[in-house]
Amino acid sequence: MQFSKHLEKSNRRLSLKLIGALGLISSLGLGLLASSSAMAQAYPNKPIRLVVTFPTGGAPDILARLFSEKAQLGQPVVIDNKPGAGGNIGSDVVAKSAGDGYTIVMGTVGTHSINGALYEKMPYDMVKNFTPISLIASAPNLLVVNNDLPVKTINELVAYMKANPNKLSFGSPGIGTSVHMSGELFKSMTGTSMTHVPYKGRQFYMPDLLGGNIQLVFDNMPSALPMAKEGKIRAIAQTTAKRSPAAPDVPTVAESLPGFEATTWFAMFAPANTPKPIIDKLNAEVVRIFKLPDVAERLKILGLDPVLSSSEELGKHQANEIVKWAKVVKDSGAKAE
Repeated sequence: MQFSKHLEKSNRRLSLKLIGALGLISSLGLGLLASSSAMAQAYPNKPIRLVVTFPTGGAPDILARLFSEKAQLGQPVVIDNKPGAGGNIGSDVVAKSAGDGYTIVMGTVGTHSINGALYEKMPYDMVKNFTPISLIASAPNLLVVNNDLPVKTINELVAYMKANPNKLSFGSPGIGTSVHMSGELFKSMTGTSMTHVPYKGRQFYMPDLLGGNIQLVFDNMPSALPMAKEGKIRAIAQTTAKRSPAAPDVPTVAESLPGFEATTWFAMFAPANTPKPIIDKLNAEVVRIFKLPDVAERLKILGLDPVLSSSEELGKHQANEIVKWAKVVKDSGAKAE
């Protein structure tokens, strides 16, 4: 009888302790939620640094500056160009930054899908070190050649390359960029050979293309199309499956080489562990800005297609792209020199 009463008292004390513990956990949970909500409401209270992993003038820089000009977050968005190593240098800066929303990156298909397969040692993990914010845009690459190169079509280029193995050189803004991998995919699918020459950015390889030191580039369309329209370089083909409305008269590579497709995309990422309310606020601002009529028109002229998404959708897209490009890297035999 005494044992029964003792057990009953013990159970009652245990129940009270459990209730107290549950109450404490609940309070902590509510406190964290309140803290997270307060953080989002206070954010931002200082300038935001948007790292661009390539030099000025290219598509990532154009998109970042559009965001900076149009942002209405109550604080300035400061562009910080940190080029080098196919975008790895700038991306690594953000990967190692605090997850507080004050340092974010304009990522690319290269920095967040290709480089992991191409570089033997990566300074960051493309997935684990980042929190996706939103896809922003996609674009074809435009195969452009020096005006003195005696080719005007894909078939003529392939014939020339087979008759002159390793005579041609193609430039890119870095190893692992979509500009580089478009060339590697082209070589792999046509059984041809040419030399890849990586540069630190577009402003470095374009003078060499104009001067004939390199003969072709699979450049981002927003960068190459204006010069092609001016007649400074010759546009041969675009790399997407369908022709872009920005260049309806330029055929796709796939029209002559079925199955060829290399789409470049741009997206915004924050460091890992950035609170969801901050990600949601940044995502909403990206979507708002890139739906503005004047911004959409600017992108159309440049050959960029707005592709907006949720954070989760970007994460899924990135995962699929990592698998796709790992296969391209393996099949082409490309590697970071």
